[in-house]
Amino acid sequence: MAGTKSTEAPVLVRASARYVRVSPRKVRLVADQVRGKHIDDARSLLQFSPRSAADEIAKVIESAAANAEANHDLIGDEMFVHEIRVDEGPTLKRFRPRAMGRATPINKRTCHISVALTPEDEE
Repeated sequence: MAGTKSTEAPVLVRASARYVRVSPRKVRLVADQVRGKHIDDARSLLQFSPRSAADEIAKVIESAAANAEANHDLIGDEMFVHEIRVDEGPTLKRFRPRAMGRATPINKRTCHISVALTPEDEE
């Protein structure tokens, strides 16, 4: 038809880290801060964050930027965090001995972090 634009799907560059030994609830607090930000802003925010999950998220974002340069011929420093998802992984179930012969469960939770970057809009 005349006058219609072809809408191309944006290029999404992905990276993921699986079985990260941090609780998903803790990682989501950091992931919510960098979602939708430019990669430079995300890097500086994660670098100065006191949370241990920030290091894991920074590694995944750097991996996605490297994937953009190596696999898609894009510039890694000109990307946005399009999507960041933190899913629950398997839980390691342990027990701690307590008084009078009892035991209480200890759940050591893991998570899967996946990041999708997209290039800047050139409008």
